[in-house]
Amino acid sequence: MPMPSAAMWLDGLVSRSGGKRINFIVALRAALGSALRPRMARRVARAIPETGTRTPHVTLVGAGPGDPDLLTVAAARAIAQAEVILYDHLVGPGILALAQPGVELICVGKRSGRHSHSQEAINDLIAAQARTGRRTVRLKGGDPMIFGRAGEEIEHLERVGISVSVIPGITAALGCASSAGLSLTKRGVSRAVTFVTAHAREGDATEPDWARLADPKGTLAIYMGREAARRVGRGLTAGGLSPDTPVLAVENGCRPDERHHRTTLGAMAERGVTAGNGPTLLLIGWALEDRAAYAGDALGAGGHVGQGLGHD
Repeated sequence: MPMPSAAMWLDGLVSRSGGKRINFIVALRAALGSALRPRMARRVARAIPETGTRTPHVTLVGAGPGDPDLLTVAAARAIAQAEVILYDHLVGPGILALAQPGVELICVGKRSGRHSHSQEAINDLIAAQARTGRRTVRLKGGDPMIFGRAGEEIEHLERVGISVSVIPGITAALGCASSAGLSLTKRGVSRAVTFVTAHAREGDATEPDWARLADPKGTLAIYMGREAARRVGRGLTAGGLSPDTPVLAVENGCRPDERHHRTTLGAMAERGVTAGNGPTLLLIGWALEDRAAYAGDALGAGGHVGQGLGHD
């Protein structure tokens, strides 16, 4: 449960007084509100400059794992204030619907095997939009700083004299774990979580250090893992991780069409995972064991965080 703000606490105190307005509480609440609002406004202004300044600026916004309810307040505000949004394929229509009427929406998404834009072209397009002086948002699925190529875009924009700010988002591993009711760092079972991408940069044929990643006392979150599932399974078993290690593949995490597939590392090494065509995250480790014990090895529907406990 989120910690209540001072203003919320004071509201509750006023209501408990039987509806009588206690002068000092009302005055204190007003003073708190007036003190906090300017600081919040300044924070937003740094991220989304006024159009009239015509200073080229880009706000990188994390759209979270798919459910619009999982956006941060800052992300929702930035989307609503934007005049041009360059978004990825993983950003759902419910999130784009938060944009104001008339905003220019530009899809620059990259999917495995279907890259509609090169990264260099995306960098140039973002810079060109920022130079128009419009409020420019670069909208990325999950958290922009986790396998989102944000570093390359920030470096390019700063190199050409365009300032950048970042609004973080809930990354896929955390959203999917919450939707499935899993603790990735279950006490006494998993002492670490490691984020790994199964998708290498074009032309990079190097493999991850599977022996280092094969830690039975940790949990692995493998991003973009569906097509690489067999390779991941073989690498981790060869690295020393038990073939019995539980695996959960989450397809379309935190969306209405979320699907779960439970298997083991050894079975995944042989057969992969039977997920569909949606983006799929692999969670691997013994922290998943208790949930897997009664969930079976089948696909199940999921969707929203807080509603996933009965869907495994």
